[in-house]
Amino acid sequence: MNIAFAPNARRPDPAIEVLDDAFLPLRLFAAGVEQIATGLAWAEGPVWFGDGRYLLVSDIPNNRILRWDETTGAVSDFRRPSNNANGHVRDRQGRLVSCEHLTRRITRTEYDGRITVLADRWQGKRLNSPNDITCAADGSLWFSDPSFGIASDFEGERAEAELPHGVYRIDGATGELSLQLDDLQGPNGLAFSPDGRTLYVIESRARPHRLIWAYDADGPRPSNKRLLIDAGGPGAFDGMAVDVQGNLWCGFGGDGSKAADPAQLDGVRVYSPEGRPLAHIHLPERCANLCFGGAKGNRLFMASTHSVYALYVNTRGAVA
Repeated sequence: MNIAFAPNARRPDPAIEVLDDAFLPLRLFAAGVEQIATGLAWAEGPVWFGDGRYLLVSDIPNNRILRWDETTGAVSDFRRPSNNANGHVRDRQGRLVSCEHLTRRITRTEYDGRITVLADRWQGKRLNSPNDITCAADGSLWFSDPSFGIASDFEGERAEAELPHGVYRIDGATGELSLQLDDLQGPNGLAFSPDGRTLYVIESRARPHRLIWAYDADGPRPSNKRLLIDAGGPGAFDGMAVDVQGNLWCGFGGDGSKAADPAQLDGVRVYSPEGRPLAHIHLPERCANLCFGGAKGNRLFMASTHSVYALYVNTRGAVA
């Protein structure tokens, strides 16, 4: 589906709703929301390749990864079929690491294009459907494994779960897989603070409201679990990205309840490191995931249902 979108000519862009004056230094007065791609079935997992000046984004139901070229604006297939790939990240060597729903595994794309399987089982049982992934400063890869991709044939292939929902770590040196968290319902987006000492995890099926948890990440396992953000209503979190100041930029939409108003909820919600809501970037579609990129790391790319949107901001994505 192609979504017609007309950028707003007014400045500041009224789509950028300031909820706290602390957001004003992060807003670029002259920048507005742009649509850079459309026609996807369910956009997810954006990842920026600055060395090639392109963005990769998953189109899960269409079983493809798309490439948007910053220099030309062209959109093309990067990988098709993609095994219903969802989230992506670059490892510390710059290689693409992907969550695949259909094969229920984590893979790495080598420099020559070969695919290496990093994880597909835990204690002899198949993973559910790896969803989102991030890379820690020590080179370890952390990923969430809910059952969304095996719940239907839309984003993968229907199957019975063999494991509870979990968050896993792949050791950057040994490749050893370890279960880190298993007490969250629908663990989804995850990210580290700029100093790498705090791990954030979205619990996307928490009741009655969706939640974001924070953990100390400077020990052998995540510890000191504490509630950072309660959606406090029908809003729902998905993926997230962290800027150099430690603010959390969260994909946002409704939780499917009768009280959820997509026109008010769809977009990106920005929070301070303390969990205070700072802004809401209104989009005509639900935002599933996002990342920072561009030549200076100050362009926010938002994978939003059928389209990808972009916005220049006055901060940069954090580098762990």
